[in-house]
Formats: sequence, C-alpha cells, structure tokens
Amino acid sequence: MREDLQATTVSIEGHGGDRVEAYFARPLDDQRAGGVVVIHHMPGYDEATREITRRFAAHGYLAVCPNLYTREAPGASSDDAAAAVRARGGLPDEQVVGDVGGALSFLRSQPQSNGKVATIGYCSGGRHSFLAACSLPLDAAVDCYGAWVVRNPPEGTPFTMRPLVDRVPQLSCPVLGLFGVEDQFPSPDEVAELDAILTGAGKDHEFHSYEGAGHAFFATDRPSYRPEAANQGWAAIWRFFERHLAG
Repeated sequence: MREDLQATTVSIEGHGGDRVEAYFARPLDDQRAGGVVVIHHMPGYDEATREITRRFAAHGYLAVCPNLYTREAPGASSDDAAAAVRARGGLPDEQVVGDVGGALSFLRSQPQSNGKVATIGYCSGGRHSFLAACSLPLDAAVDCYGAWVVRNPPEGTPFTMRPLVDRVPQLSCPVLGLFGVEDQFPSPDEVAELDAILTGAGKDHEFHSYEGAGHAFFATDRPSYRPEAANQGWAAIWRFFERHLAG
C-alpha cells in the first residue's frame, strides 16, 4: 500500500476529440506502474467511484476515471447527470469506447507508465469494461456485475444497450468477472451463458460468483454492500492485476 498519493481532476481527449473531465490518482514515487481505467456505474461519476480510483493508486497503479456524462449533463451533480442519461436510454457504445480509449492513451502517456493498461467497471461500467476489451487493445479487463452483455434489457426499460456477444471474437485480453448469485441483472443464468461463450471461443477468463450477494455488492455507500463478497472480490482483482499489469 502506498501512503503518499496525488489525486486531481484533469481533462482528457475523448470521443471525437471532445474534452472530457476525469479524475486521476497516482502514487507519489518513481516506480513504473500499470494503469487502470475505472469506469463508473450508472449512478455516475460520484464520490464512491473517485474513492475506488484512489484505492488503485494506493495499491501502486496509475488510475483514471473519465466522467462519461460530461456531455450529457455538464456541471450537474452525479444524481442529476445519471437521471439525464437514463432518460436518453444510456450512452452510445461508440462514445464510451472513444472516451475509454482516450483515458487509456492518457495513462500510457504518463512518465510512470509501464505501458500496460486495464479497465474495470461496475454495473453499467462492467458492461462498458467488457465492451472496451472487445474494442481496444488492453492487457486485462474486469467486469463487476455488468448486465446486458449476453441479453437485451427487459421490455419496458428505457435502456438502448444491446448484447455484446457478437464482439467476443475481438476480445483483446483476459477478463475477470465478479458477480452476485442473488443478482437479477445479470442473473446467474446470464453469467453461465457468457462463461460458456467465452470458453467456446477459447478466450482467457476467470469468473467468480458470490453467495449472499446481489447487484452492487462492492458499493460501500449503499444497502447492497456485502463486505465478505467485496473483500473476496478485491482479493481476486489484486491477484488478476498483479499477473497482467506487472512489468
């Protein structure tokens, strides 16, 4: 664990050359380090997500979280921004890929970077992490309970996301998936289906599903938080990134 950190708001180049707000955290030493793009959940670019970004820096990684809602709700609170994005059916996949790609370029440009980069996302960010892994050159990706990777959103919901399984042949890196057995989106059946698809395609992946946990079990500021599952999930993340981002 690093105790001396620097965390600050920066501007990165995102999709279409747009300037995108982002939160950047790094350890204050000269050691070469891998980079992690933290992709926020549907509730938005909030305090909890920035805390997660700092946590990666404390473990020795360069970490940046782009505000994917910069365009849709500039200057709005995370709650208002999330409401605006929900009303529009979510974010276009190509826009997310462009913003995450810009965050990856930002990390690779840092003097401390060892050149290796990964994504991690929670909730809708889990789906976006998988999307990025199928669209961009990565060294690793973590999907924390990302829904609508293998199935469409339920009828009647406002979301326009579509399944990503047709992109599996383009998956560029190993994937770690962390899920709750009591989750509905994605359900255990969806997790098993994705596991089978990745296995059939010969893609390197590692899935863990935790008993007694539902959606958002990592979220320390929400009633869904499940400490035992979250602690096991963090241990899996540290092992996974140690394997794939060291160098």
